[in-house]
Amino acid sequence: MRQLQGMDASFVALETRNSPMHIGSILIYNPSTAPGGFVRYKDILRFFESRMQLSKTMRQKLVRVPFDLDYPYWIEDKDFDLEYHVRHLALPKPGDWRQLCIQAARIFARPLDLTRPPWEFTVVEGLDNIPGIAPGSYAMVTKVHHAAIDGMSGIDLMEALHTLAPDAPPPDQVDTWQGENPPNFAELLAKSWINNLANPLRQLDVAAKAAPGLAKAIKGLVAKDFKLHGEMVAPRTRFNTVLSPNRVIEGRSIPLDDIKAIRSAVPGAKVNDAFLAIIGGALRKYLTLHDDLPDKTLTAMAPISVRGKDEKGDMGNQVAAMIAPLGSHIEDPLERLAYVHSQTVNSKAMTDAMGARNMTEMSKVSPALFMALGAQLYTRLGLADRLGPAVNTVVTNVPGPPVPIYSAGARLESMMGLLCLTDGVGLGHTVQSYCKEATITFTACRKVMPDPDVYAQCIEDSFQELLAAARANGAEQAEPAKPAGQSAEPGRSAISSGKPAKTGKPTGKKAAKPRKVAKK
Repeated sequence: MRQLQGMDASFVALETRNSPMHIGSILIYNPSTAPGGFVRYKDILRFFESRMQLSKTMRQKLVRVPFDLDYPYWIEDKDFDLEYHVRHLALPKPGDWRQLCIQAARIFARPLDLTRPPWEFTVVEGLDNIPGIAPGSYAMVTKVHHAAIDGMSGIDLMEALHTLAPDAPPPDQVDTWQGENPPNFAELLAKSWINNLANPLRQLDVAAKAAPGLAKAIKGLVAKDFKLHGEMVAPRTRFNTVLSPNRVIEGRSIPLDDIKAIRSAVPGAKVNDAFLAIIGGALRKYLTLHDDLPDKTLTAMAPISVRGKDEKGDMGNQVAAMIAPLGSHIEDPLERLAYVHSQTVNSKAMTDAMGARNMTEMSKVSPALFMALGAQLYTRLGLADRLGPAVNTVVTNVPGPPVPIYSAGARLESMMGLLCLTDGVGLGHTVQSYCKEATITFTACRKVMPDPDVYAQCIEDSFQELLAAARANGAEQAEPAKPAGQSAEPGRSAISSGKPAKTGKPTGKKAAKPRKVAKK
């Protein structure tokens, strides 16, 4: 039995019917590399079952402390049932890209059952009318509660359920797992009493450790190593409101080489700056179409992993955050990129001065009862409509495997990240890299974004403008953006929303032949 940390517990406290606190992905697989060239549902179950011992997340469930007097605990679920967590469905005809996004949004909008291990994977067949997708390919929509993983530990979970070769043998590690009996009411109350007595001492210890960082931050502010300014305060937009229970999902894929070419147009700019500038431009276009663009720049919360090498496989969250102004008030794409770069340098200097790890440690000593009550009051009183927003959106960058990986022998073609949303933040972006491509995928409340295809086009248009400006500035010519899931690497199957897929000579292992695409 292991207790959650403060940040992990906050995701449990924030959980509501309209704001389920899970993160996940849409994974596209080509089964042509599997034995026999196809994968059955029972093959996926058998493959997962053989690798359960490689993950700390899969068979643990939450136990809440009575009256939320203390943080919940993880215990091994002695009633674990793999078939409950791995579901199976098929798209109706015609089985196109929008249908997949709609089905994924429906799945993602449903809260997890927190009396069981908090994860679900849904295998989705019937991808029959998506240009570039090889016949027989399937998707997997994943959901894992944010209390169990962050972006980096989510990658570790991906590694546990994938192999580097399609014919890799099962792990030779013996599975010694055993379930646990849940603690009783009296035991949980006794533990919470002891922990709450000790919490003031822990708070003093964290405060003592954080003091040097605070002093360094004040010194840096005085010395103007960084500055606090009004552009870090978010304006109110249509995304900063109380959420509905409904979600929409869409996105675009971009070759990583294109992003590297874009960043080279501004000295010192990073890959993440390029993505932030693309999203800032997309938000500018979308809000202009809806006559809702503020004069002031929109801001994003950008999570920063502070997970150490010795914490690589640990459950839970080890993240801090910084505020990243997106330059949505700037029309010129290269000026926007330069602005974003200057702002991220400033925000990173501030975060470094305070100590990102200290920011994470402080969350571990927040009183559990106050955290739960505060979260419930924020939701029930609709404070997201009454208070100014802290940020307008979230942009998280998650590095994926640089080489192809396989599940049950099927090659993973593309991976797209999905985010949880809370009242006041109705739009979130995940930048996910894999091999030679990156996907910019967004999760949004359907009430604030009823037209996700329009915003996806805004992302593509923003990328194209920034790429054209980079070319004019001397960057190498690159390919246009593609709908999320469509591979940026020639020879791999692709997803699009009606545009012919680009093809090329296969590279590496045998690739599936692209499907012919009828012209519009």
